[in-house]
Parts: sequence; structure tokens; C-alpha cells
Amino acid sequence: MKIFIDSADIDEIKEVLGYGILEGVTTNPSLIKKAVEGRKGKKINMESYIKEILVVCKGKPVSLEVIGTDYEEMVSEGKTLFKKFNPVAKNVYVKIPVNPCLEEKCDMNFDGIKAIKTLSKQKIPINCTLIFTPEQAFLAAKAGAKIVSPFIGREDDYIREINRLKFKKEDYFPEEGFRRGKKLLDDNGIVSGVDLIIECIEILRQSRLKTEVLAASIRSKRQFREVSEIGVDIATIPLGIIKTLVDHPKTLEGMKKFTKDVIPEYKKLLNRK
Repeated sequence: MKIFIDSADIDEIKEVLGYGILEGVTTNPSLIKKAVEGRKGKKINMESYIKEILVVCKGKPVSLEVIGTDYEEMVSEGKTLFKKFNPVAKNVYVKIPVNPCLEEKCDMNFDGIKAIKTLSKQKIPINCTLIFTPEQAFLAAKAGAKIVSPFIGREDDYIREINRLKFKKEDYFPEEGFRRGKKLLDDNGIVSGVDLIIECIEILRQSRLKTEVLAASIRSKRQFREVSEIGVDIATIPLGIIKTLVDHPKTLEGMKKFTKDVIPEYKKLLNRK
């Protein structure tokens, strides 16, 4: 499983690069807004800022998202993003929403799938975002997407919302789902965000599609572990969660004891005073 950071903050990206574990970056308009606002009033040249991210991440895929909501806009913007930024470090993926419709009833909107097909034919690698069903992942992969991104945390939210459960976003949602009496709560058969990942992997593997599944909207290190155990190709996680991955009270306890017990002769071997 590859580890990506879900961030557009150059300082966060550089920090995780320094850990030696980073293999890619995912951005979106919300993350770019957060990164810009975090610069504390400093004027940012957006083109230069994005190019800096790409250079810093040379050799690692960086996803940049379109903002259009119909086929023509998304294709035009996808071409623009790729033409403007891919020459910088040859690592741009264009993010396309699986269904860009802004209305309540969007079951007939295939503009996202069509845009993926058109851009993929032009050798532009696509990360299809806002996946909430295995069917969406399947269609995006058939259209040529290199990556499909199911949203774990948001799927958990939706299952709780439609079943009127009170929750906080940081609350753990079990992989096996919640039961109300004998009924297992679900979203059209999907019982949790992790279950969504399992189903997406299964439908793509059964069809022998080589599209990678990226677990997005991960809310905890336990979810990170669960998606790694089921064989997801990529997990993209925010810096805050990345930092929790090395934490455990017994690790701290052990470090304190080992440090306390070091004898002078051993220090001398290591050229320590």
C-alpha cells in the first residue's frame, strides 16, 4: 500500500517527505483554500505555488482537481492543468468527479465518465474522485481512470445520517457496521466506509481492471490499518493522522526505561559523552 498525504500545504508536504515515507499527494479545491488561508495573509502566486509542490514531489504523483461541472468544462480544464503543470516534473494526475451534477437528481449525468474517457484517450492520467459506490468505481475504471477514490469517512457519515444516529466525525465507525436490533445498517448494501473499499477492490479485480483503489477521507489510524489489511492500493491521509501512526504509550514507556538504563561503557562505544 502506498501512502499519500491529503494536503495542499507545501510545508506539510515537505515535512512528510522528510519522514521518508511519502509516495504521492492529493489536493482538491477545499485543501487549496485551506492552504492559502493558512499563509496568514501572504500573497500567493497560485501557479508558482503549485509548481513548487510538483518540483518538491518529483517522481511522486500529485493530483490536481478540475472545478467544472459539465463535460466540456472538465475536459478543457483537465487539458489546461496537464499542459500547464505536467511539464514541470511529469507527475500530474487530473482529478475528475465521477458525477459533477449539482442537482438532487443526478442519476443520468455521465459527464464525469465521459470526461474521464476523453482525457484518458489523450494519455492524461485520471484520479476519479467522490466515489461512494462500487458501481461508480467500476464505470470510472472502465472509462480509463488510473485511480479511483472512494471516501471512507464521508460514507460512514452518510450511513449514520440516513439512520439518524448522533455522531461526531472523529467517532470510530466499525468496519463490520452498526446493528439496530437484528438489522445491519447500510447504504444500498454498503455497511461502512471500509466495506466500500472492499467492494470497490472486489469489483475491479473481478473485471481484471488495473485501476488502483485509493482510500480517501480516512479519519483515524485504525481506519488506516483496516484499509491496509484489506489490500487497498493507496491510502491518502492528512498530516494530523500521519503523525498518530507512530504513537503508543508503551513505546514511550520503553524509550524512557531504555534511556535511563544506558550504562557509561555502552555510551562510550557509541562515542557519546
